[in-house]
Amino acid sequence: MRLLSVNVGNPSPNPWKGLGATGIDKRPVDGPVAVSAPGPKGTGAVGLAGDRVYDVRNHGGGDQAVYAYAREDLDGWQAELGRTLANGVFGENLTTVGVDVNGAVIGERWRIGADVVLEVSCARIPCGTFQGWLEQDGWIKRFTQAALPGAYLRVIEPGDIRAGDPVEVVHRPDHDVTVAVSFRAVTREPDLLPLLLAADALPEEIRELAQRRTAG
Repeated sequence: MRLLSVNVGNPSPNPWKGLGATGIDKRPVDGPVAVSAPGPKGTGAVGLAGDRVYDVRNHGGGDQAVYAYAREDLDGWQAELGRTLANGVFGENLTTVGVDVNGAVIGERWRIGADVVLEVSCARIPCGTFQGWLEQDGWIKRFTQAALPGAYLRVIEPGDIRAGDPVEVVHRPDHDVTVAVSFRAVTREPDLLPLLLAADALPEEIRELAQRRTAG
């Protein structure tokens, strides 16, 4: 398990949300990249130095500090779409190889390289920017049906990472709430929402959604 690439955003126009820019255009960088906790949502800050988000209401902050996507899943989409998908094209900061990103459980911790520890917090939910960026009509529905969302992670221990760094699972909570299950629960299968309460590390807004479903 290792990082295939570390990807940092290149600001690009965002005609799909009426915002001045988007940071979805992530590109691999050479050398080390500093990773640190960005603080609360609303500032545009994320975990990787040199990167940021522009839809500050919906993206960024501690629970969405770093986004990881598996190269194996990119390869599957590449074959299905019949086009080349470079590392970073899904807006991911980390393109991994050998890591079961969607099978990771919420609260699972990864050590990357010598210093950095990240914790799996939630799944990525597709938006209009993602669909417009890929120029695929119906992409939000297609991506949602596939339930291969990739994982957002929060920063537990800061440090530097770079392409080629090993990824090691150093903690795995004793529950079955995976990234894929949490994604299905908040998108197509709300009957799964009560199951999410077993995952203490979920962002508070998702836990509140699950609690309302359970109470109802």
